[in-house]
Amino acid sequence: MNENTSQSESQATVSTAEWRQIVLQYQKPSLLSALWQITNTLGPLALLWYLMYRSLDVSWWLILPLAMLAGAFLVRVFIIFHDCGHGSYFKSRVANDVVGSIAGLLTFTPYYQWRWDHAIHHASSGHLDKRGTGDLWTMTVQEYLEASRGRRFAYRLARNPIVLFVIAPLYVLFIKQRFTSATDSTRERFSVYWMNLAILAMATGLSLVFGFKAYLLIQMTALAVAGSAGFWLFYVQHQFEGVYWERGDEWDYTAAALQGSSFYKLPKVLQWFSGNIGYHHIHHLSPRIPNYNLERCHRAHLIFNSVKSLTLFASLKTLTLRFWDEKRKKLVGYRHLRELRKQKHQGAR
Repeated sequence: MNENTSQSESQATVSTAEWRQIVLQYQKPSLLSALWQITNTLGPLALLWYLMYRSLDVSWWLILPLAMLAGAFLVRVFIIFHDCGHGSYFKSRVANDVVGSIAGLLTFTPYYQWRWDHAIHHASSGHLDKRGTGDLWTMTVQEYLEASRGRRFAYRLARNPIVLFVIAPLYVLFIKQRFTSATDSTRERFSVYWMNLAILAMATGLSLVFGFKAYLLIQMTALAVAGSAGFWLFYVQHQFEGVYWERGDEWDYTAAALQGSSFYKLPKVLQWFSGNIGYHHIHHLSPRIPNYNLERCHRAHLIFNSVKSLTLFASLKTLTLRFWDEKRKKLVGYRHLRELRKQKHQGAR
């Protein structure tokens, strides 16, 4: 029995006896905490927009760093949106839906459509047989070797850092999320339609205040920063050394949460801007825990503290990981493929 299997079985055993009771007390939303977080997020964001307006007559070089800082606050807005989608931010479902829709407008994301896709992600994270919705396209080594040249090229292109963290976020925010999909329900389709109308109204109003060119620069910059940061967080939360993937009945919910989602230990300022989402193992274990309770839950029991942390510096190494090797049960990179081809070539001699 290897170390990962032993750890998985140990966590599964503990979870049955303990973790449901442990997380229960942290699933209770706090109205005071939620309102304070909204205030210290939307307040500075509104101030930044005001400062950018006042900077129009001074220099565009002042606007750009302010817009980038606004993008950092939009990451925090998205975490509020995310929690509302899980129904964890407030006790009231109506309050979650209203605040989530407003936060969705600020981040150009249709609330109900995104909520459905994200629910699928939580139900299938770490499950090799259920990839494809709400996750990052990850091929197994065998799938890649058996794929056509065109499919291999598309995969390599999609996993290129420039595409993944610069182009893809802009495509998703400005194009992909403006359209419905064939599998969307009526409510999800209308969430896209209403969001598009709301974005158009907001863009028109702010363009009248700032001027179209200035508004476009500010909005594009802020969303580009937020989108890149968001894509990076999502990537590193499920693409790291020692991550968990299984097929069929071998897949286990607790192991997928505690081993398949990273504990991304960020500097405090980045932890604040990212709304504690670095405690992703806790979030996947219990999505009903609001972000302002994640750290306290992590510290509540040794079974959570035993989860290996991923530091900011170490997370950069995840960029070399591209495929899931089912034989070795680990993520590997292109170097591993070259070694396989070399071995195959030598064996054919």
